[in-house]
Amino acid sequence: MYSKSKIDNSGKALSRNVFSSDDQELEAELIFDDYRRSHLQPLTDTTMQIQSWLSGFDGQYYIAQRLKRKPQILRKMHRFSVRLTQLQDIGGNRIIVDKNEDVESLRRYIHEKLVNNKDIKIHRETDYRTVGRDDTGYRALHIILETHKTKIELQIRSSAQHYWAECIERTSVIYGHYLKENDGDKRVIDYFKLLSHVFFEIESKREPTPQEKIDLDRKREESEKIIENKKNGKILHSHVNDDVIHTLTTIESKNPDSIKNWILIFDWNTGHFVNWESISRDPTEAYEAYSQNERLYEEETGFEVVLVGSSNVEMIRKTHSHYFGIDGYDSILEKLDQSILGFSSRQTIDAGSRRILLTLRRKNRWGKKAVSLDTLKNHYCQTVFGFDVALEKLLELGLVTKNGKRGPFSLNIRKQEEINSYL
Repeated sequence: MYSKSKIDNSGKALSRNVFSSDDQELEAELIFDDYRRSHLQPLTDTTMQIQSWLSGFDGQYYIAQRLKRKPQILRKMHRFSVRLTQLQDIGGNRIIVDKNEDVESLRRYIHEKLVNNKDIKIHRETDYRTVGRDDTGYRALHIILETHKTKIELQIRSSAQHYWAECIERTSVIYGHYLKENDGDKRVIDYFKLLSHVFFEIESKREPTPQEKIDLDRKREESEKIIENKKNGKILHSHVNDDVIHTLTTIESKNPDSIKNWILIFDWNTGHFVNWESISRDPTEAYEAYSQNERLYEEETGFEVVLVGSSNVEMIRKTHSHYFGIDGYDSILEKLDQSILGFSSRQTIDAGSRRILLTLRRKNRWGKKAVSLDTLKNHYCQTVFGFDVALEKLLELGLVTKNGKRGPFSLNIRKQEEINSYL
């Protein structure tokens, strides 16, 4: 491994794009790649350890790992004037749980597991949940772990906190600015800051004040006009073919307990995946595939290359949901506003129940257009955790109806508006 100063000098040159020769640029690229690659194996080992602990956690969760993208790293270094070796989030885990109380429960649970652990220690902890970051309103719990002299960032979010983060990601693409990095018109960022506060109030079982709702509506309308004047005319109605998901699920089912590396290549110009493939667990081979695709599909031309790891492809849907079902400009901010009205009700059902509702709606199974229990459970929703309990909850709420003891099942057409509020 290179010296710390050599790594930092290479990162500095890349972030500022200042080189004295082509050879210096090539050397800087090589050193950067080697340093980032060195995080992959410790990251995977940590993810597998955490996932084994989570099997005893009393609550639903989604977990995935990711190696931070090169453009993100270089922008962060330039923005904060930090050295490459100072960054503590090059390798990261993301865990999503249902509610903020679950974040706190998981925090205590992980602390207990780490008390006597010799390989993983807590280096630092930053809690953005109550106040949110000053610049954007971002909320989550960040725990910086240290394993074998490598720092790994563990993000733990509630569904509300994750929903906000994914919404600002989607809007950033349409707007053409990195809003989470405080890039863009302050009025658009202020909208998301207020939205984050309103979500926190609702999640804390407090009703937003009438003035907050008025302010949010005013800021939304103002933000829409700003974005309208800058939008790039991108087509953002993405979907993922169910056959692709089925194929990936078949691949992972052959070895269900291990972490798999996946490369996702997303084209923000069209709102579709260019490629999504399972790659080698070997860190050197996986990183080489990642680096090669980054060179082929550059961020500047509208592509995003992501290396994520998970034992379940459905978890990637949850932890990186802004790649799925991308909304067009005309509705995205409006839906954010509407979501406030239905957010409290959405929290009364778990992620599995929402998956069933979403699947039935996508398949247009309303009223008399029903589906058998076998098809729903073993074909449409075969990867839904706790399917039976999730379906029973939907029947209890009257959102799904069944004809006879074992179905068939369909969405209750009389509750269409309520069903949409859950999704």
